[in-house]
Amino acid sequence: MAKIPTQASSDRRPLWQRLLLRRLKFLIVVALVLGIGAGLVYIFAPSLLLKADAARLAMSSHVEKKSIVAGDTTWSYYEGGNGPTIVLLHGFAANKETWLEMVKGLTDHFHVIIPDLPGWGESSRNENGDYGIPAQAARLETFAAAVGAQRFLLVGQSMGGAIAGVYADQHPERVASLVLMSSLGLTFKENDFAREVKAGKDPFIYHDRADLEAMLARIFLKPPHIPGRLEDALLARNQKDHAFIERTFNQLKEPSQAFALDPVIGKLSMPVLGVWCREDKIIDVSALDTLRGGLKNSPSIGATVLNGCNHMPMLEKPDEIARIITGFALAH
Repeated sequence: MAKIPTQASSDRRPLWQRLLLRRLKFLIVVALVLGIGAGLVYIFAPSLLLKADAARLAMSSHVEKKSIVAGDTTWSYYEGGNGPTIVLLHGFAANKETWLEMVKGLTDHFHVIIPDLPGWGESSRNENGDYGIPAQAARLETFAAAVGAQRFLLVGQSMGGAIAGVYADQHPERVASLVLMSSLGLTFKENDFAREVKAGKDPFIYHDRADLEAMLARIFLKPPHIPGRLEDALLARNQKDHAFIERTFNQLKEPSQAFALDPVIGKLSMPVLGVWCREDKIIDVSALDTLRGGLKNSPSIGATVLNGCNHMPMLEKPDEIARIITGFALAH
């Protein structure tokens, strides 16, 4: 009688090949499950993908997310690295994550602290509280004291630059040196953005994807491609904050806030570096002339103008910005 072959007798491949095939089948199943899961998250909970990407960037940048209560705010911030301390302040309607790609180039040599400014990101907000430039500078002092930042290089971009400059004037004992990047607070040649703001438009309020994409085109020389559902997550975040964004934006339009650094820069006594992109469509590069002309008491005045970027140089030129900050920090 002929013997019916079994699977064991018919599969004459070596044991290692059979084990490898089983492992490959298992990995394919896992990949399919993860892919389906990621697709479901993308469709139904895209905000989780934004958080996961932030966590990935933080890990690769060697910073850890922390929180601390200081003054009237529960601050959310990243901290990591060893060496001289650098504090980084983000701009209007932004958050601490805007610095993560650039920070990869700093944490090997510096101790970096990146807060969400009060009212923004994951830091707390007081309803009807004052979130203008002077009030935020005052809050920054409570934060610096709480985290034990004794003397540091302070870097501020856009709105964060105005806060950094006012803070440096008030607390020169803490600020060893100052970097103002695409900074609000200085007189500059009027551009289309300024004219639209004067006409009553608030470009930071988004009602649909077209509004978001228009703003990305305004602040990036080459706007990043963002998948549709992630755009929706960013829209939902913005729409939740509409009232706060509108109220704070109207406050920052006041001349005393919009040009908060003009009367301050002449008193700054620490080394100061201005960093701008030549194609900045928000704060025109002519603001750098105001800065250089007004720094009467600074022992060292530097200015760097970058090509190939717009209002967010730390996102469009992260490696170059990291090198510029490193060079300035080591020199001062």
